[in-house]
Amino acid sequence: MNRAGEVTVLLGELRAGNSAAEARLLELVYPQLRKIATRHLRRERTGHTLQPTALVNEAYLQLAGQREKDWQNRSHFYAVAAQLMRRILVDYARTKKAIKRDGGRQQVELTDALVISDDRLDEILSVDEALGRLAAFDPRRCRVVEMRFFGGMSEAEVADALGVSVRTVKRDWNVAKAWLHGELDKAAGS
Repeated sequence: MNRAGEVTVLLGELRAGNSAAEARLLELVYPQLRKIATRHLRRERTGHTLQPTALVNEAYLQLAGQREKDWQNRSHFYAVAAQLMRRILVDYARTKKAIKRDGGRQQVELTDALVISDDRLDEILSVDEALGRLAAFDPRRCRVVEMRFFGGMSEAEVADALGVSVRTVKRDWNVAKAWLHGELDKAAGS
């Protein structure tokens, strides 16, 4: 059985209550989760307080705690992981921001992955607020941004998770980035 198929089977076994499946699942998904987290933090300064291991561990604990979740497949699992990483990163930014109480807005550059540093906390919060507005009228494009920006997933992985074509993901990603840039520019100007 290939790794993707094995992850899907293990997710089903975990849901069915097979606790032995959890150790094997962790062994299979941890490298990919770590890779996603590392993409976020790759260019970060040395000694940053949020390390990829901490982000992965927190996300995995939350994922493994969702035993009742009806995991459809490996892509669904990683899509949920992207959502959780978004929440973790936003919570981290809010906590750090509350400590610093630093005002002012910054321009945000949307790339395929987010680099987290103390001086970019405003960006994470601004993107999160804008994504909330986007989700209100276009949930799929919001999910595409979430998986690409916060989850570091490839276009093919996002397409698989959403059950759409790669071409649709590319179009959604481009439209959502343009819309978010407009929203973030408006917010920076206020």
